[in-house]
This record gives sequence, C-alpha cells and structure tokens, in this order.
Amino acid sequence: MNRIHAMICLFLFPAAVFAQDAKEIVKKADAKMKGEQSSISQMTMKIVRPTWERTVSFKSWSKGTDYSMVLITAPAKEKGQSFLKFKRDMWSWNPSINRMIKLPPSMLSQGWMGSDFTNDDLLNESSIVVDYTHKLLGKETVSGKNCFKIELIPKENAPVVWGKIILWISTDEYLQLKSEYFDEDNYLVKTEIASDIKTMSGRVIPTRFELIPADKDGNKTILIMDQIEFNSPLSESFFTQQNMKKLR
Repeated sequence: MNRIHAMICLFLFPAAVFAQDAKEIVKKADAKMKGEQSSISQMTMKIVRPTWERTVSFKSWSKGTDYSMVLITAPAKEKGQSFLKFKRDMWSWNPSINRMIKLPPSMLSQGWMGSDFTNDDLLNESSIVVDYTHKLLGKETVSGKNCFKIELIPKENAPVVWGKIILWISTDEYLQLKSEYFDEDNYLVKTEIASDIKTMSGRVIPTRFELIPADKDGNKTILIMDQIEFNSPLSESFFTQQNMKKLR
C-alpha cells in the first residue's frame, strides 16, 4: 500500500518530489566537501594564463555557512595575508601595510588573488543549499560516472553572484564532478571540473578542481586539495579580526 501511495504522489506531484530530492542531493554533496560542521584544509592554487603562471598556497578554516577564514602561506610576497567571512560580512588583512579592509558586496564576483575563483567561491559567502531553489533535470555521465544533473536558481533577494548554476553530482558517492556557472542573462561564465578522487580524512572526495572561464582562451585555475580535516572542533570565537592577524 505504501508503494502504491508513493507512486500516486509521484504522479500527482512530480515537481515537488523532484525539487525535494534535488535539494537533498545538493545538501549531501555540499556537506561531503565542507564537512557537516566544519573543515580545516590546506590547498595549492595554480593560476594559468597564456603568457605566465603563478602558484598560491593557503590554509582554510570553515564552520557551517556563516564562518570562514583563509590564510595565504605562499608565495613570500603575499604570505600572512588573511581573509575572514563572519556571517554576511567579509574582511581582508594585509600585514605588509598593516591594514584591515572590509570587502563590499560588489567585490564578491571579483577574482580571488588574481585567479578565476571569485571571493564568493573561496569565502563561501553564498550557500548552494540555502540561497537557491533546486530542480532535478535528469541524469548524465561525467568522467565515466553516472550523475544527477541539477539546476540551481537563486532565490529572490539572495546574496548570490550567479544567475544560474548547473551541477553534476555522482549518484554513488555524491561527488560534485562538474559545475557550470551562468550570469543573470543566462550566459555561461565558467565551468569547473573535479577529478583525482581520493580518500581524505575518512571520506572519498575529489582533490583536483579545474576552473575554466568561458570567454578567456588559455585561462584556467587549478586548485589542489593537499590536506583536509572534517568536523574538527572550531569555535565561532576563532573567526575574529583579531585572530586574522595571529594566524600562522
């Protein structure tokens, strides 16, 4: 009887059922990469341009969707520079000029450290779970894995950069293997491909992320996950402007 009831609900209310399923899939994929409560990671970012390349290393702390901190560890010129997100506010600290700067919302879409990742991408200003509605478009294969294809549309007045996001999330491990980001006019801005799947901190995750702008030939940014710990104890009091200056 329960099966018949479920089939009737699926027939009568398919949009609602798919919307709920899509949100749950995105939530699982998001939690898998960020941790259900918190994460501490070390990453290496390689910025590739037609005539030059540049590498930046950094450490990152995050707690939920409201708190995140990033510390640049290399190169020497930027070492010690830090970034803080506290709820909806963001700051940067530059020790070389001893200056704290509050980042305005207009800077969310600007490239972080000269890369193809935005300030929004690295500081997690928006939440793909909370700030968007979700629609399951079907299934497609990405890198040999069967994936859910899910459309994300921003909610009204949500503080987001993108007009639409399309995600491909694997059906077996909930791995976000491909992402397409569109502007408000529905033009593709960039594509992110995740690969090098490994077991880190007890869970299977992608460890290489290649971000490719749609309109800049020869440009890309590669992000490598060197180390990550999930759900380590992190207090909200860790995410302060005072602590930005003390990070090592």
